[in-house]
Amino acid sequence: MSVSLLFCLVFDCQLSADVLRLKEQSARLSTPHVAHIRQSCDTEAKQMMKAARNDTKDGLKNTKLAMIRKVSFLHRKDFTGEGKDDDGYMDVSVCDIKHPPPQLCPMPEGLSSQQVVRRLILGSIVQSESSYLDSLKRILQEYQRPLLESQNWILSPKKVRQIFYRLQEIHQCHSMFQIALASRVAEWDHSEKIGDLFVASFSKSMVLNVYSDYINNFTNAMVLIKKACMSKPAFLDFLKKKQVSSPDRITLYGLMVKPIQRFPQFILLLQDMLKSTPKSHTDRLPLQLALTELETLAKKLNEQKRLADQEAEIQQLAHSVGDRNLNKLLNSQQRQLIQCELLTEVVHDEKGQILKSKERKIFLLNDTLICANVNLKGPPDISTLVPVGPKYTMKWCTPLLQTQVVEVGQDSLQSKDSVVTVRRRSSTFSTTGKVFLGPPRLYQELEELQHDLAVVEEVSLLVGTLSGTYQNLNTTVSQDWCLALQRLIRLKEEEIQNANKCRLRLSVPGKPDKSGRPVSIMVVFNTPNPLSKISWVNRLHLAKIAQRQENTPGWECAEEDGKTIAPFSCPLLTCKLPVFSSKTHTLKLEAALHSPSQSSLLGFCTASTRLPQGYLWVAGGGGSSNHGHIEIFSLNRASPRLVKSVTLRAPVLCVEYVKELCHSTEERAHTAAKIGNIICVGLQDGSIHVYSSVDTAVQCLLTLVNPDSRPVLCLKHSLSFLFAGLDNGKVAVYHRITGEREWDMDSCRLVSVGSEPVFNLLTVEDAVWASCANQVTVIQGSSPLTQCFEAHSDPGCRVSHMVHSGGGVWMAFTHGSSIHLFHTETLEQLQEVNIFTRTAHLIPGQVCVSSLLICQGLLWVGTSQGIILTFPVPTLEGIPMITGKGMTSLNAHCGPVEFLVSASSTLASDVLRQDSILNSSEEGTNGEGGGGGECDVGGDGERQRTEQTNSPQDSEAPPPRKETPKRLLLQYRLHSTCQLPGKLLTAQSDQGNPRAAPDSLEHSPEDGSIYEVNEDPDVWVRGRHVELGKEGEAKRNKVTSTAIFSGGRGYRRIGQTASADTCSDPSENTLLVWQLPLTLSQ
Repeated sequence: MSVSLLFCLVFDCQLSADVLRLKEQSARLSTPHVAHIRQSCDTEAKQMMKAARNDTKDGLKNTKLAMIRKVSFLHRKDFTGEGKDDDGYMDVSVCDIKHPPPQLCPMPEGLSSQQVVRRLILGSIVQSESSYLDSLKRILQEYQRPLLESQNWILSPKKVRQIFYRLQEIHQCHSMFQIALASRVAEWDHSEKIGDLFVASFSKSMVLNVYSDYINNFTNAMVLIKKACMSKPAFLDFLKKKQVSSPDRITLYGLMVKPIQRFPQFILLLQDMLKSTPKSHTDRLPLQLALTELETLAKKLNEQKRLADQEAEIQQLAHSVGDRNLNKLLNSQQRQLIQCELLTEVVHDEKGQILKSKERKIFLLNDTLICANVNLKGPPDISTLVPVGPKYTMKWCTPLLQTQVVEVGQDSLQSKDSVVTVRRRSSTFSTTGKVFLGPPRLYQELEELQHDLAVVEEVSLLVGTLSGTYQNLNTTVSQDWCLALQRLIRLKEEEIQNANKCRLRLSVPGKPDKSGRPVSIMVVFNTPNPLSKISWVNRLHLAKIAQRQENTPGWECAEEDGKTIAPFSCPLLTCKLPVFSSKTHTLKLEAALHSPSQSSLLGFCTASTRLPQGYLWVAGGGGSSNHGHIEIFSLNRASPRLVKSVTLRAPVLCVEYVKELCHSTEERAHTAAKIGNIICVGLQDGSIHVYSSVDTAVQCLLTLVNPDSRPVLCLKHSLSFLFAGLDNGKVAVYHRITGEREWDMDSCRLVSVGSEPVFNLLTVEDAVWASCANQVTVIQGSSPLTQCFEAHSDPGCRVSHMVHSGGGVWMAFTHGSSIHLFHTETLEQLQEVNIFTRTAHLIPGQVCVSSLLICQGLLWVGTSQGIILTFPVPTLEGIPMITGKGMTSLNAHCGPVEFLVSASSTLASDVLRQDSILNSSEEGTNGEGGGGGECDVGGDGERQRTEQTNSPQDSEAPPPRKETPKRLLLQYRLHSTCQLPGKLLTAQSDQGNPRAAPDSLEHSPEDGSIYEVNEDPDVWVRGRHVELGKEGEAKRNKVTSTAIFSGGRGYRRIGQTASADTCSDPSENTLLVWQLPLTLSQ
């Protein structure tokens, strides 16, 4: 069979001469036996033709190569599950008598707390693995085996193998792992080592292959189960009986999803094990390597699962689309699904009330936005056994570049000749003049409050001219009115902001009107939570950036020669900035840093599309004037803008950003005026200037000078020390003044690490690594002891750059194109990578690494030829080993990459809450007034009534009058008016107004009666403080925006002819800015 198959593949899938001859002979015969032979030959021929087309991983080409190399068998890599999967996997049957399951012996006495914890975690690993193997056995024995038996052929064997594809091999892998685990558990009290077992068991390519095949086939398996349940009632009954008879009532889907969840469970267990493992323990490094292997494996499997799900969604949508052009787009190789989610489309009337709502599935492709109706069909009893996929009907499709996100309160983004159409009761509703976006009642109320505030301010001026003295009609009370209305305006603005948090408003192009003017249709979607809204706004923004010329393509993948990858899968080049353009071209870029700063002018969705908020400091020096220069760029706008330029007396060689010290509440109250973020600048004349980073005033707070007055080549800080690397082989260490943000000028001590310049410093936990020549010295800040090791065998290769992540440090050298990875604890070298062999765009010759950076799982490497490469590295507590061949940026500098700097800022966690409460503590307790009442604001713009149970004033307040309109009482404890002299001015009779006690700080009822300034439902609702730790508190998630800045001479596009768009002046200092998608963490 295999010989004839190879034969037909090599000769363009033509039938062999033997088979043709056999068919001709059988055609001349008519006996039943010969007819049977003829049928068998036809079947065999069809199978060979099908195998020739489908059965190899890369088709006919690789099969021909295998034939030339005289390979005697074909390695099947299809995902159809047909036939017997015998491609190199040994069928292992584990006998419980010969190989008993792992079991820990009783805990011996005298163990330390860490040893006890490690034993408990090991027990969890054993129990978890045993449970996982039991689940795999249940699938194979209770589902696959009965379905394959000839007497129970509910499904064809072919479909059964497709459903349970690769489960047998996964079971074999973990059976072998359990045997090794039992051996390791038996000797645990003697060795206490398990990390190397995970490395040996799960670093094999076989594990990745079988899990990849299973995950890629998982969606197809669920589709087959769904179709079988709908077409074969016997199969549905079979699944129901198995579920009912099982002790845990888990479904087949619940069992089959466990392999997808297995490695994340392993990672969590090993992370706990590593936390309880001392640094001197022999299992420390193996555990870190195990975490590296498992994280790498999990990332690859997650990526393959994402691609498989993306393909399934695209195919499901393509089957539902009748448009031939769109169907062609969906099936093209250029399309990429960026995001899809089930959102709720809402239609408002002119008063802002919701008329109707319906769920839609929104698909964001790399260049198209598609909205589809969702139709969930199928018997309800099937959905309990396996997820039932929806059917889609396309509602509308629009080019991405013609789609705009319109926030609440923004003016129309259309031109004057366009017509904005808002979805209302009718199909189209054209507006003239002002366009209301979302519930317009909120804006009307806000305008009314602003109008009332203006009136009250005028009244306050008139009250100040009164000749008489009245208790509740004086300047103090009028100021209360103004402050109360200002707070109501703040609450209304926050209410509008809350309404905006979960509403995605899109302006999409419609058909032109009768006059030919373009029409834009406003569609409004409710997202499940604020995070979903932020994600959509960010993805829509980045998808448009990905369509720019510099990002199509922007990166080249080294995995396959010359292959470019999808733009959205990698960092996107956002802009190019000239630096020191007004200065002479002889200035050299030296360093840069990001100073985070939250801007209250940016809304949370606007901030999600911008670069990380704050300021970028870019430093340089040299030139004809021999001065230093710093340029500060504001990142709080649509594009970075130069806001400050500073000239220093000497060239700047390095900069360091120092965060504010974290203090307790009591300490912060005493030192609030003194603590803040600062920036240290090292100069060539040996001085260190300390600046405040509060704003762009660039106020020099302190100047430090080292005793030798040697140039400061690098700066790093720890919690209590500032380290400065000098050009004479010494490191200056400054102590921080207790409770201050500054360092003691007289506390400087010099630590000698060699005779050559100290080019680089790196903070690793409580220590600092200092590079001098080809050696690195580890300095403990408070201890005079140091530890030194050799980083390169060649004394001429000086360590030029160091970056730290997890349990490793990557180093680059002044000569050569190799980078080395060292363990932070044992100081041994773990990996060496030659970047010259990872790309085809580096020119042979003097190639060296000129900059290094690790950010969000990528190791950025800048070269002396201006080319930037990135390599994937783990992000957990493991070793940051390079696990892939990496990517090469097609956007490069014309000269060396002088620096790579990351910038990140965190969006406030409050924006992720559905509702926001203004705490009374925000008002402060200064001389102008204290905290006041608060109001709970609903996300839909309707106030919610809350019972006041803690305020003594509530029981004294009169009940609402039936004849009077509903009102909002502005009751604030800003200034008490009860002790003021004068006659009471009140709208009620004297008998019905009990006076408050003279020493009471609360307003009495007559004070509230004069505050009836606005009609609103019910009365004032006193707010509540948000107590941390209470049930129902919103999760404090953190959304992080990240960008990468590279500095160097000029700009060029690799592999393209020079033009104004593909290159710039090679002598001009230029910043290239890359933006990354938002990330979520807790």
